Amino acid sequence: MNRPPCKRCLLRELDGEYFKSIYQYIENLPPEQKASQTGYQERLALCRACPDLQNGMCAQCGCFAEVRAAKAAQSCPRGRWSKEGAS
Repeated sequence: MNRPPCKRCLLRELDGEYFKSIYQYIENLPPEQKASQTGYQERLALCRACPDLQNGMCAQCGCFAEVRAAKAAQSCPRGRWSKEGAS
């Protein structure tokens, strides 16, 4: 049974092998550049609920949502979440 591709999925929900290099990239980010684990999970929850998430990518900026969420200095292009440490 073939299902249509999920439009509002994160990469890990699509095809883990294909996107393995993305997760390696996230894992190899220098610790000082990474968002906290809690912050990362909170960001992903917001991305997951966003109508602009399309097959793991943000339709607003074209980034892989999981990569953007992993970087402390990044923020959501729609303002749903901000840089870590920003007031």
